[in-house]
Amino acid sequence: MWIIIIAVIVLFLIWNITLFGYKDRAVHPIESDESKVFCPEARPIVLKKEGHSGAILLVHGFPATPSTYTYSSRVFFEAGLDVYVPLLPGFGTDPKEFVKTTFTQWFDYLCRYYEHLRSEYETLSVLGISMGGMMTLKIGETYCGGPKAPDKLVSIAAPVVYNSMKDGIITDWRQSFLRTVALFTPSIGARTTAGKEKGEDGSQDWYGYNGLFLRPGLSLVYAMRQVRRELGQIKCPLFVIHDRGDSTVPFGNCEIIEREQQSTDFKILKTEMPPMGHSRHALLTYYSVQADLTQRIIAFLFDKETPHDQA
Repeated sequence: MWIIIIAVIVLFLIWNITLFGYKDRAVHPIESDESKVFCPEARPIVLKKEGHSGAILLVHGFPATPSTYTYSSRVFFEAGLDVYVPLLPGFGTDPKEFVKTTFTQWFDYLCRYYEHLRSEYETLSVLGISMGGMMTLKIGETYCGGPKAPDKLVSIAAPVVYNSMKDGIITDWRQSFLRTVALFTPSIGARTTAGKEKGEDGSQDWYGYNGLFLRPGLSLVYAMRQVRRELGQIKCPLFVIHDRGDSTVPFGNCEIIEREQQSTDFKILKTEMPPMGHSRHALLTYYSVQADLTQRIIAFLFDKETPHDQA
């Protein structure tokens, strides 16, 4: 009897942790509808000027909105780039609709958006934070080496592993049973957030969803595996930034990317912010570092002297 119980527990854990047999249910293309945003800050950002031949595509994270780039989008534009920050479908509107969407659909939308911009500009770079950084890596894996290759990639605090004993990375131990819970409910405590009262250093200016998003989260975690597996496909110039104290995406992800990418022009910046009232994760949103980091990114984009190791 005990053998049977132990076997069931082991199989339960394996099924939850490895996501064996998982695949996204919803894979059909969907569109983003900015008319349904829950607050003005969630709207896409587009900054264009006649005569600009270069552009940058900025990709927000999970479950954030384009507001992540309120500051840096203006600075990139002032530096001479057209700026595009799309709202990924399902985000920034209604959590009840968001839980019906998947990573496959978000990335499909991003690829269509990217390919349109690629056909419009002489140079096009892509930057993302968190899941947006992971998607930026996947853009590189998908297009580097082909006629639609991005000119530069900037990946900030990107996850490529969720829980891995082998890599010494545990993001959230609750994944051990979340797949089972997701069979019964798509989310827990899902709600919209328009600013945080207790935030500091810019983290109070956060607009997105809050709560535990089980089904979309599982889709994201599953997608990390392929992104990590194909890091060697990245040949384009790549700038990776991550803070050692990041409490949302463990710093070990940065070291995996550094070790496994194959960029012809690789730069890395390992920051070390002091403890503050935020997770040291969405770096371009923090007042104390956003100006310096944005200028370092601009230096990389325009082939100026760029930092290589530590801030």
